[in-house]
Amino acid sequence: MIKFINHDRTFNSNQKTRLKVFLEKLLKREGYKPGVIQYIFCSDEYLLGINRQFLDHDFYTDIITFPLSDGGVIDAEVYISVDRVKENAAGFGVTQREEMLRVIFHGALHLCGYVDKRKSEITLMREKESEYLRLFEKANPR
Repeated sequence: MIKFINHDRTFNSNQKTRLKVFLEKLLKREGYKPGVIQYIFCSDEYLLGINRQFLDHDFYTDIITFPLSDGGVIDAEVYISVDRVKENAAGFGVTQREEMLRVIFHGALHLCGYVDKRKSEITLMREKESEYLRLFEKANPR
């Protein structure tokens, strides 16, 4: 079960149900079964607090993913800064919707074992994000 939770910011979309179904398909396509995955939408300040408390990082980020299980069934909490997504969208010259989808898929890919520390890993992550963004848009035209 995939849940979208608005903490101190709101994720607005008229396609939430379709997005949840698509995320389940993404996970299955990558060889995983979704358990309970909570996407929590929050502010920069809230996510900065989590970054400091749990990762000992003192900087803003758009997403932090906490896997809560091992094995083929995925339970997790995924925190997304709505503020950061909006700012990044403007900086990248894309819509807020596109950037939010990309970040949501990014979190799911982390749960499937993809990392983005080295250049080659970052390249693969961006390719997978783009692939799933295309597939979602194809299946769910606006």
